[in-house]
Amino acid sequence: MIKIKVCGITSVDDALWAADAGADALGLIFVEGTPRYVTPAGAAAIVAALPPFVWPVGVFWDHPTAHVRAVATECGLHAVQLHGTEPPEAVTALGLAVLKTVKVGGREDLAALDRYKPAAFLLDSAARWSEGEARTPISWTLAREAAARGRIILSAGLTPETVSKAIRVARPWGVDVNSGVEAVPGRKDPAKVRRFVRAAREAGLALGAEDAEGHGVAEPGVDRG
Repeated sequence: MIKIKVCGITSVDDALWAADAGADALGLIFVEGTPRYVTPAGAAAIVAALPPFVWPVGVFWDHPTAHVRAVATECGLHAVQLHGTEPPEAVTALGLAVLKTVKVGGREDLAALDRYKPAAFLLDSAARWSEGEARTPISWTLAREAAARGRIILSAGLTPETVSKAIRVARPWGVDVNSGVEAVPGRKDPAKVRRFVRAAREAGLALGAEDAEGHGVAEPGVDRG
């Protein structure tokens, strides 16, 4: 079953809407100066309100390992996402489940996947973050190539309207959405969250049924949403 992460959560209400919609994980961004920054105290309150089986994931950007570990402990995070240029040893030094972001502009960027041994890779675009505008999707066919090197979480520009096709092309382990389900930067739209989760879940189930029947998935001619 495909895993679904809703990132950029900044309030208890948004966290509970996403959890009730069926999200498996919620991203809390600890990068100061970004539109969806949340303080450790704010994040701890969100984590305390979560129902069972929903993983809080802390997003960090080139922070010192000791800082990441301290915030993870303070907030009760289940996993962390290293979103910057952290070296491979940072992944193993944390002693936590780590998602490592890899920015994908072309096939040559996939070589970075060979340097790391995280719990999963998150494939994102080169843009630093979204101020509310739609992000440009990465190549979904490149994401499918990357899946041979580990668990892949597909991110960048996904929306309720595009996630189903993205899953069929990329066949990722999971998907990640942020601005694609927002009302404004930092505040989620409950209806968009529900539609995204439903579309992703249905696409994942359809792929599972096809795999079980031994049918391949034809490559669509367009690999971007």
